Amino acid sequence: MTPALEISGARARLGRVEALTGASLCVRPGEVVGLVGPNGAGKSTLLRAALGLVRLQAGAVRLGGRDVAGLSDLQRAALAGYLPQERRVGWNLPAWRIAALGAANRPPRPAREAAMQALARVGMADAAGRGVLDLSGGERARVLFARLLATAAPLLAADEPAAGLDPDSQFLALELLREEARAGRAVIVTLHDLTLAARACDRIVVIARGATIADGTPREALTPAVLAQVFGLDGELIDTAAGPVLAARRAPA
Repeated sequence: MTPALEISGARARLGRVEALTGASLCVRPGEVVGLVGPNGAGKSTLLRAALGLVRLQAGAVRLGGRDVAGLSDLQRAALAGYLPQERRVGWNLPAWRIAALGAANRPPRPAREAAMQALARVGMADAAGRGVLDLSGGERARVLFARLLATAAPLLAADEPAAGLDPDSQFLALELLREEARAGRAVIVTLHDLTLAARACDRIVVIARGATIADGTPREALTPAVLAQVFGLDGELIDTAAGPVLAARRAPA
C-alpha cells in the first residue's frame, strides 16, 4: 500500500534558523500518527513541508507516492486536507461557508452538504448560519475543524487540533480523527499533550532540533530515556482504566 505521506531527510531553513535538520517520517492509510516535541522543535515546519508550503534544501516529500515539489496547488489540495495552528478568520462568514471551504473542489450543493455533515459531527450544526466572528474562540476552532473534516482528501494534517478546545471537545476532535483513520484515511497531528498523543495515536514521531529522535508506538517512542533527553522530564507512561497517562516531573538539573 502506497503511503499517504513520506518524508525523508528533510532539511530546511526559516531565515537564518535551520528549522529542519534531517527529519523523516511515513504515514499510511488507516493510521493516526502524532508528531510531538518541545516548542521550536520543528513540528509545524515539518507539517508545512509535508504539504509543499516550506521549500526543502535537501530531502524529499511524497504525497500519495508523488513528489510534492511537482504538484500544483489543486493537486496538493486533492491529496491532503490541512488545519493550520493559526485559527484566524478574516471575514464574518456563516459557519457553514467556512466549513464548506474544505470541500471547495466540489459543486456548491455537495460542498454545502459536506459542510453541514461536518458541523453536525463537531456539535456545531445549530450554529451553521451564525457568523464565525460572533462565535467564541472554542466554537470557531470547532468550525475550522469541521472544515478539515469536509475535505475528501486521503490525508488529513492537523496542527494542534486540540488547541483552544475544552477537554470534552479535545477528546471529540481526536476521536473524530480516529474515525477518519478507521475509514481508511491517513492522519497526522501535532500535539503538545503527551497523554493525549499516547491515547489517540497509533504511532508517535518525536522531533527535536528539527530531526527525528524516535518513531514507534507510544510506548516505543515515549520511553523514559526520550522523555529525559527531549522534554527534560523524569517519568514514564503508565496504564490506567482511561488509557495511558504520562506520570512525570521536571528532571533534576
